[in-house]
Amino acid sequence: MSATTLAQPFDTTTLNDVRKTGVLLVNLGTPDSPSVPDVRKYLRQFLMDERVIDIPYVNRWFLINLVIAPFRAPKSAKVYKQLWRPDGSPLKTYGYSVKDKLQKVLGGDYVVELAMRYQNPSIEKALVALRKECLTEIIVVPFFPQYASASTGSVYKEVMRVVKDWEVLPEIRFVNRFLEHPKFIKGFVDLGKKYMAQHDYDHFVFSYHGLPERQITKGDVTGSFCQFGSCCDKLDHRNQHCYRAQCFETTRLLVKGLGIPEGKYTTCFQSRLGKSPWIKPYTDEVIPELTKKGVKSALAFSPAFVADCLETTIEVGEEYKELFEKEGGVHWQLVESLNDSDIWVECLEDIVKNPAS
Repeated sequence: MSATTLAQPFDTTTLNDVRKTGVLLVNLGTPDSPSVPDVRKYLRQFLMDERVIDIPYVNRWFLINLVIAPFRAPKSAKVYKQLWRPDGSPLKTYGYSVKDKLQKVLGGDYVVELAMRYQNPSIEKALVALRKECLTEIIVVPFFPQYASASTGSVYKEVMRVVKDWEVLPEIRFVNRFLEHPKFIKGFVDLGKKYMAQHDYDHFVFSYHGLPERQITKGDVTGSFCQFGSCCDKLDHRNQHCYRAQCFETTRLLVKGLGIPEGKYTTCFQSRLGKSPWIKPYTDEVIPELTKKGVKSALAFSPAFVADCLETTIEVGEEYKELFEKEGGVHWQLVESLNDSDIWVECLEDIVKNPAS
């Protein structure tokens, strides 16, 4: 073999022709139906996750299987029936719509699958489907704008559980968060401006899903920075993975885009469970405080969710509206989630194609 032959560069043309990227979209999950057995099954899988309820296994098992699931399932099933649409759970319906739209814009070099962290379609089933495509890379996109161990972290763990025994592992890239993405922010800003053009609001409420304070403290790698106060006034290298700090940063970005003046908005947290302290302020305690200050109209956002679900449509949209009116408020309006909007699909396209975007 001649030196000239040895010096020839490796021809990557064929390899580039067959490169294919998998995209795994993952949302939290939903019962298969609003029936009590399906809701109970969902609650058991969801709440038995050690990243969701981070107490010893035996304690968690007894709490979920003997207390929460048996007694909460019938009540939750009634609420899910209010949420359910003719085509099923809105969270899953919008998920499939986004999957199809994203597949169309990405084209044949990508294979897009939808999964739910809990229940169906499962992460395992979606990954098995992607595995058959002989992929070069898999990009995992949890549908959580802010990172939390109980949401994004749990998706990471489940993906790795499924793939750990594969003989051949393609490159896997996880999307950690996307709260700063300009199109994510613009999506909510555009929705908010639509309602602001229709009504003059006294106050703006940004309500995020809550977490136990102990989970925030456990995530503080410095061991001393997290104080549940001014430490969340800005996002930097010390609190970049703190869910609470990321929520406050999301609010700041949305407030800037919406042109809301200081003193006219509140960041708060909802959906707490149990007696241990959760991150504050609590939305259901903020609302009476606002009405006491004379707030008569409020525009509410749920920027921890990208699709309408029980926590947005029912909790923020109906239950908090009822509380607001009971406390003397007059007009409470929920801003819907991004759902399957074009700008949300464009945001995902950017996230997939441009990791630094």
